[in-house]
Order: sequence, then C-alpha cells, then structure tokens
Amino acid sequence: MMDSATGVLHPYWPRDLLIPTYVANDRSMSEILAFLFSVSGVFLLVTWLITGQKGTTGRLGTWRRLAVCWFAVCGFIHGVIEGWFSLYYDIIPGDQSFLSQLWKEYSKGDSRYVIADNFTVCMETVTAWLWGPFSFWAVFAFLTNKPYRFVLQLIISLGQLYGAVLYFYTEHRDGYAHSELGHPIYFWFYFVFMNVLWIIIPLVLIVDAWRQLSAAQTHTDNTKSHKSKRN
Repeated sequence: MMDSATGVLHPYWPRDLLIPTYVANDRSMSEILAFLFSVSGVFLLVTWLITGQKGTTGRLGTWRRLAVCWFAVCGFIHGVIEGWFSLYYDIIPGDQSFLSQLWKEYSKGDSRYVIADNFTVCMETVTAWLWGPFSFWAVFAFLTNKPYRFVLQLIISLGQLYGAVLYFYTEHRDGYAHSELGHPIYFWFYFVFMNVLWIIIPLVLIVDAWRQLSAAQTHTDNTKSHKSKRN
C-alpha cells in the first residue's frame, strides 16, 4: 500500500500509518521463521539432553525437564530477539540486519513494533533485561537443585503473564488496529498464537510453583510444630 503522505510502500496496518524510514525486507518469511524456530529448537533439544543426563540432573522428571526447556527457549527469545528490539527499536524500520528484518516481518501482525509504540518499547525492554537473564538463571537453578528455583519460576511466570495480558489488552482497547484482523498468518499466528503461549504456559507454571512452595512451607511448619511439642 502506498502511503499518500510520503510515498513509502509498507505492508502494515492501519494502512495510513506513517513510516518514512521504512525499507522492505530482502529476507523471505520462510528464512526468518526457519531461523527463529530452528534456533529455538536447538535450545530446546540441548536443554532436554542435558536434563536427561544421569547424576545431578537425572532426578528431573519429564514435566520438570519440559519446564526447564521452556525457560531455556525463553532466555533466547527474551534476551536475544526482544533484547535486539529494546536496543534498536528506533532504527528497525529502515535497518536490514537480520533481527531487524525479523521484527519487520513480525510487525505485519502488530505494527506497534515498527512505530516504536511506547508500550511495546517499555514492555519489551523489561522483558529482555529482566526475564531474559532470569530465565537462564532458572535453568541453572533447576540443573543444580537450588532451593530458590521455584521462587524464580514464580517470579518469571508472573512477569511474563502480566506482560502478555497487557500486550493483548492494550491492543484490544485500540480495536486491533495494528494488524489485519482475521488474517490466518499475521493475526492468528503472529499476533495471537505466538503470544498466547506466554499466557497459557506461565499460568501452568504459576500453579506448579504455588503447589511446590506451599508444600515446602507446610513441611517447614510441621517440622517446627513437632520440635515445639518435643520441647
């Protein structure tokens, strides 16, 4: 679509969006998605293999191993992909670096990312610099059986859930104006599916952490009760 004010072609919604510095990608959608899912797959596979080794990590069950894999993938996506956006959001529309092109492709599902929308910049910056490192920390904590591992799981998951809810709710209040509503790829896959994961999985992990921490506190209370009775 030709922007009437600047004569710049861009594929984003709303159609009258002004993006004077926009340069079209020279990488295809398949190249960009292949990179994203292949690297995420490598993180998942390597973490799965590590957590399956005998010894320190051999005690982890299938469910726990999957949770650790999730945090490893989150560390990559938050720290690298979203970290890039937090640093270069102001030049992404005209930049041809691979990760900038990834964000320009994703922006077909949410154009707030090519206009440096205040909410997306703030939300992605917090996500990148807090939940990215914390996710890798959680992987380490579970692999080494740290006593605070479920505290980390709870903190990270609450942060992810809060960010995702605000992400959807702010766009809902804008009337889903930044995407082609109903488009099978850009709306349903990019905008909905790739983000709703950060609502569903964190919710499951919050419940899991709640149970684990409650059980630990119950054990501590019972131990104290037994000791007081003996005294």
